[in-house]
Amino acid sequence: MRAVILAAGEGRRLKRYTENLPKGMLAFHGKPLIRHQIDAYHAQGIRDITVVRGFCGHAIPYTDVTYVENPRWAETNMVESLLCARALFDDDLLVSYADICFDAPLLRAMRTCPHQIGVAVDLNWQAYWQKRYGRIDFDTESLKFDAHGRIVSLGVSDPPLAEISGRYIGMLKFSARALREVVAIYESAKLTHWEKPWQQSGKPFRQAYMTDLLQELIDRGEAVQAVTVSGGWLEFDTNEDYERQRDWPFDEGLSTPPRTV
Repeated sequence: MRAVILAAGEGRRLKRYTENLPKGMLAFHGKPLIRHQIDAYHAQGIRDITVVRGFCGHAIPYTDVTYVENPRWAETNMVESLLCARALFDDDLLVSYADICFDAPLLRAMRTCPHQIGVAVDLNWQAYWQKRYGRIDFDTESLKFDAHGRIVSLGVSDPPLAEISGRYIGMLKFSARALREVVAIYESAKLTHWEKPWQQSGKPFRQAYMTDLLQELIDRGEAVQAVTVSGGWLEFDTNEDYERQRDWPFDEGLSTPPRTV
């Protein structure tokens, strides 16, 4: 199994700290977030790790990973960054956003997920949101799954709470077969929607979110499985996030083992 860390974005909401630095290089407990991820993957026996770089890519210095570049980082988003690594799509793939930190049980659950497509979903997100923001009605998005744990819809911003069964984390697993479908979707949507609104976010395809891609897979009949957790991760998305969470104990919110539905 391979791993890809998506680290091409500019991190505009962290500009106090990332004017000349990718947000994945923000230090947390003595080392950058990307280094935390690399070390976590190594501890699980995953050595084939690729980092997709873009904004200030030269500031990611590690010699024990492979790099690919997203030259269009300023005008694209997560889907385009993922497809920059399409040469790796001949094996099962773990994908993680560079601005998160996750514990060993969560990574183990994702690595051992038996499904073609697995998505890490936090069932206890409200407790984290309350601690993080002091409220649960801020920066939310929809995610619903059925009785079998298959996600049926996701990615709508600021939905009613009833539309949030759990929080999308930014960590995914794709089988090699599922990645072939991802490439097919990409090639089709690139031709028809590059500058036109696409899927739930309403963004043009070039700026598509990963949740848009997942919804397209669902709409095409692919089974997208929720790998449910209770905590086990932290996200650093804004200046305030970083200032609030950078001094939390490393295992703050990272203690409850995940389970697969």
